[in-house]
Amino acid sequence: MQKDRCLSIFLAAFLLIGCTESTKTGSTVNDSTPQVTKNEPEIHEANPQERVKQSLTNMWDAIEKGDIDRYASYIHPNFTRFGETAKTLRVGKDAEVKAIRDWIEEPTKVHTEMKDPRITIRGDTAWITYYWEDNGTSKGKPFATHGKSTRIFVKDAGKWLCIHGHYTLLGDEKE
Repeated sequence: MQKDRCLSIFLAAFLLIGCTESTKTGSTVNDSTPQVTKNEPEIHEANPQERVKQSLTNMWDAIEKGDIDRYASYIHPNFTRFGETAKTLRVGKDAEVKAIRDWIEEPTKVHTEMKDPRITIRGDTAWITYYWEDNGTSKGKPFATHGKSTRIFVKDAGKWLCIHGHYTLLGDEKE
């Protein structure tokens, strides 16, 4: 009887510790800090979720400053993209860089903000989901849009490169 009770206590403790440990690897807290789910520890990189987020922020900064070469340095050669209103998939780094180059030549003072980012990392692959708001001028008139997005990054030679983007333009919140 004593042996069965000890075994029951041991199993209950083991299950409790196991459940507690498994909840540490994924978070569903709904706040503005990036949420990270990791399948395996990142040994060689401090704060990998911040590096992924910073890569995306750097991409936007490069667009805002008209630095197409810097933007291109964050794009993987096998990049694909579903644009905000696109009916087809854009394929390849060259196609992406050309489209961004053409786009930033016309609008000016473009600025993008990230809202509610959620980052998941699995080995050398990461994805970030977020809402965005941007504004600027186009053809001399101000514009402002907002939407939701998923970006996929892969670590290549120690740098997080964007390999896919999927963007959805959201309408007026009153709709």
